[in-house]
Amino acid sequence: MNTNFIPSINFHLWEPCNMRCEFCFATFQDVKQTILPKGHLPEQEAIKVVEQIALAGFEKITFAGGEPLLCKWLPKLIKKAKELGLTTMIVTNGSKLTEKFLIENKPYLDWIAISIDSLKEENNIKIGRAIIGKRTLSKANYYDLIAAIKSYGYGLKINTVVNSVNFKENLSDFISSANPQRWKVLQVLPIKGQNDNKIDDFKITDAEYTYFLNTHKNVETIVPESNTAIKGSYVMVDPAGRFFDNAQGTHNYSKPILEVGVANAMKTMHYNIDKFVKRGGLYKW
Repeated sequence: MNTNFIPSINFHLWEPCNMRCEFCFATFQDVKQTILPKGHLPEQEAIKVVEQIALAGFEKITFAGGEPLLCKWLPKLIKKAKELGLTTMIVTNGSKLTEKFLIENKPYLDWIAISIDSLKEENNIKIGRAIIGKRTLSKANYYDLIAAIKSYGYGLKINTVVNSVNFKENLSDFISSANPQRWKVLQVLPIKGQNDNKIDDFKITDAEYTYFLNTHKNVETIVPESNTAIKGSYVMVDPAGRFFDNAQGTHNYSKPILEVGVANAMKTMHYNIDKFVKRGGLYKW
């Protein structure tokens, strides 16, 4: 494979979400308001995007959103990706993750990443990590979710966005109990056009982010991702089937993959393989 080629890709296939995280840096309201009123591609076009991604030589695909489990044909995309040889992952808030899904997708889905920012109800309400911004998942819910994911043999990741509300929280006991293969700890990221109107209430200084990291320095599986590390180090596809990057602090979109092909679409992107490697993007997946 081309040594300048990032082999991992995130397909944000679904703009709708049932939670209301105030700092979300992937709201895609710009996409919805300009070219994609429903906030997602039709089923067959989404499948074709997955096919093109596989043909281009990517090795791992992560299905994200919005909330990808709201997509009725997500299992078909996962199965198609696995049949084409990709390692498969979803990133979910966990609210729609059922035992039925875990059982039916086990042959095709390798990893499940759960977004968990806090175990405190009041913090999750402030953050918006709650169904329609009002009903949170409880600490017990998160423990049950993780037990179920592990019982079916999925790879487990936990994603935490560190922000002004939760940066003093200590999740060490929970993470030790959950024992994920990777605990990704991201510094809340301002992105123009995505979270401008609310991000000021949630931004943290580098010192506050470091405070959180130091609180959890004994957690072996922690994978820190500062604002600097995040920008330009992810290959991403938006709900309209276009590549996008965030290297300049805003979303820069390509032409649609199904219109111009993967190679041509990627020419207008600013992805940095060195930053991808440095942030630990290559691991045993």
